[in-house]
Amino acid sequence: YLEVLLKWADEIRDINIRTNADTPSDATTAREFGAEGIGLCRTEHMFFGDDRIPVVREMIMAEDENERRTALAKLQPMQKDDFVGIFKAMKNYPVTIRLLDPPLHEFLPRLEELESKLVKLECDKDKKRKEIKKVRKLIERVEAVKEINPMLGHRGCRLGITFPEIYEMQVKAIIEAACELECDGTKVIPEIMIPLVSDAKELAIVKEEISEVAERVMKEHGMDVEYLIGTMIELPRAALTADKISKHADFFSFGTNDLTQTTFGFSRDDAGKYLPLYIEKQILDIDPFVSLDQEGVGELIKIGIQKGRMGNINLKVGICGEHGGEPTSIKFGYACGLDYVSCSPFRVPIARLAAAQAKIESE
Repeated sequence: YLEVLLKWADEIRDINIRTNADTPSDATTAREFGAEGIGLCRTEHMFFGDDRIPVVREMIMAEDENERRTALAKLQPMQKDDFVGIFKAMKNYPVTIRLLDPPLHEFLPRLEELESKLVKLECDKDKKRKEIKKVRKLIERVEAVKEINPMLGHRGCRLGITFPEIYEMQVKAIIEAACELECDGTKVIPEIMIPLVSDAKELAIVKEEISEVAERVMKEHGMDVEYLIGTMIELPRAALTADKISKHADFFSFGTNDLTQTTFGFSRDDAGKYLPLYIEKQILDIDPFVSLDQEGVGELIKIGIQKGRMGNINLKVGICGEHGGEPTSIKFGYACGLDYVSCSPFRVPIARLAAAQAKIESE
C-alpha cells in the first residue's frame, strides 16, 4: 500500500525530492526510496578514510603551495573514484557536490592527544628522537590552525580563496569522473557548490577559478560535460544580498542548519542544554533545528529566493538541511517557491508524501 500511496504522491507533487549522500551506498539506498538526485554531497566526509587522512594531514602540514599540491595530487585519484561511484548510483540525476567546507583543524589530531603522546615519547628520548620531532611539529601546526570560533572562522569559500589549489583538485576530480562516465554513455549532471559565501565577490572569484579548471579538464579529455556552479546560502548576509550573489550562481541551496545557527546565534551542538527549557517556557514553540523557524529563518529564505531570482530569473533553489525531510518545513518551502528539498535517504518517502500534501493544501 505504501508504494501505491507514494506513486500517487509523485503524480501530485511538483517539487523534487533529493537526498543528502556522501557515498555510493547512501546514494543507492536513496534511489531505492525514490530520491531524484543528490542535494548535498559533503566532500569532507570522504577525507576521513584510513587511506586518506594521512594525505590530508600531509597537505595541511605543507610549508608552501608546492608541498600542498604534491599532497593534493595523491588525494585527487581517490576523490575521482568517490565521484565515479556516486555519479553511477545517481545516473541521469543531478548531484550537488559541496567543496571542502570545515576548518582544517578538524582533520588533525586533538591537541590534548598529541601532548599526551609527547609526554610518553619523552620518557624514552634516546630512541624516539625522530618521532618526538614529528609530534612537536604536528603540535605547532595544530596550534597554528586552531581558532577561537571555528564555525565562523577559516572555512568554506575562505579556504578556496586562501588555498585555491584545494578546490582546484576537487573540481578536477569531479570533472574527470564526469568525463570518464560520459565517455561510457552514462549521463552525469554535476552541480558544484561553493559553501559559506557572504559576498558576491567571493563567489565571483572562486567561480572564475574553478570554471577555468573545469574547462581545461574537459578540453584535455575532448569532452563537453554540462555542469552548474552555485552556492549555499547559510549566512544572513548572503540571503539579504542574494540579488548580487545570484548573478554569479546557477543555483542556491539553503543550508538551513547553519542558517538557523547564524540567525539565532545558537550553536547546534550545544543548544540542547537550554532549548528544552525555551520550549517549556514557550519562548519557542519547537526546536528550530527540527522544524524550520518560519518567522526569522524562513523570512531570510523568502528574501533570498525573491532577491535571488531578481538577479537571475533562471535560478534553481533548494534546501539541504535536515529541514528538507520535515513536513511543515517542506510545506513552507513549497509556498516559497523551492524547486527541490534534500534530506537523509531514510526520510525521502516522508518528503515525497509531504510535498504532495503541500501541493494539495495550496489549491
